[in-house]
Amino acid sequence: MRWQLRSKIHKAIVTEADVNYVGSITIDEDLVERTGIWPGEKVLVASNTTGARLETYVIVGKRNSGTICMNGAAAHLIKVGEEIIIMGFEMTDQPIVPKNILVDKKNKFVKNL
Repeated sequence: MRWQLRSKIHKAIVTEADVNYVGSITIDEDLVERTGIWPGEKVLVASNTTGARLETYVIVGKRNSGTICMNGAAAHLIKVGEEIIIMGFEMTDQPIVPKNILVDKKNKFVKNL
């Protein structure tokens, strides 16, 4: 069994950061569906801006809103305006084809990678 990349949202821009929320990352519902990420799923978030990396879980945001919101303690590490990569992984004994997407500066789907 190996951990393999299953889904990725590439070059998303953080639109909100709420340190008063109990935790998680809120992601536009359209992007969640396009990548197959589940509500509550653990994801790795990497900042292309600062190099910060953290694990958290997903909350689904309003469809087509472009929302990418760092919640709780994560909002101290990754802030509004940072470019990030959101990655989901799967433990499997078979190679898988990940669902990777590229988004624009407004977090709108551009293309499959």
